[in-house]
Amino acid sequence: MFRTAVLLALPLISYGDDSALLSKSRALTAEYATQLQAALQEALSAGGPVAAIAVCKEQAPQIESVLSQTHSANIRRTSLRYRNPANAPDDWEAAVLELFATTDQREFFEETDSGEVHFMKAITTGAVCIACHGQELAPEIEQALNESYPNDLARGYNPGDIRGGFSVTWTAD
Repeated sequence: MFRTAVLLALPLISYGDDSALLSKSRALTAEYATQLQAALQEALSAGGPVAAIAVCKEQAPQIESVLSQTHSANIRRTSLRYRNPANAPDDWEAAVLELFATTDQREFFEETDSGEVHFMKAITTGAVCIACHGQELAPEIEQALNESYPNDLARGYNPGDIRGGFSVTWTAD
């Protein structure tokens, strides 16, 4: 709650839709979401939700790495209730995720004093996500998740809940 208040108190530099980095950030998160959804759909078709777990665990980090290198930015998924500890939010991301949870805002963009530019877009839980992130999980999914993610926090969602966010950081360079 405190981080959200601090974030709201920060001056948000207003960039119109013509901001090049805002447009690039939106395009980059859309590209990531599209690639991840395609991989998830393929896995779901081939092996069901248990197969989709491997996509999030193995393919999503690869997608992040390729997109980050290709676009000279750092893109990743994060959440307050993460499944993989490597996806834990930093302080800025946690504050924006808290903002998303307490307001209708689903996108945030700012430039820091150091020249870094940050963008985050909310990830909303879709109906298909509930198989692995929902309130009630099938026993085989629960077993696979327990094996892959023993400290999993990413369960108990309903369709439409904010699951996390796509985070993009552009360095001052």
